[in-house]
Amino acid sequence: MLLDLSTEIRNCHEHAERCRRLAREARDPEQEADYLELEKRWLKLAQSYEHTERITRYLDDVDRKGGNSR
Repeated sequence: MLLDLSTEIRNCHEHAERCRRLAREARDPEQEADYLELEKRWLKLAQSYEHTERITRYLDDVDRKGGNSR
């Protein structure tokens, strides 16, 4: 099953924003740190999806230009 990576990237950024908001609202420093760590992880996952999307587009372009099959 192929994922719509743009949707996945957007979802990751939405989750990261929610974590950032929750960190600002946290009253406990440990909880704030946890939310900031979660934000960082969501952003890292988004980067991973973005990288995958770029590689896929590149390989698709190479296939179109070169006629290679994967």
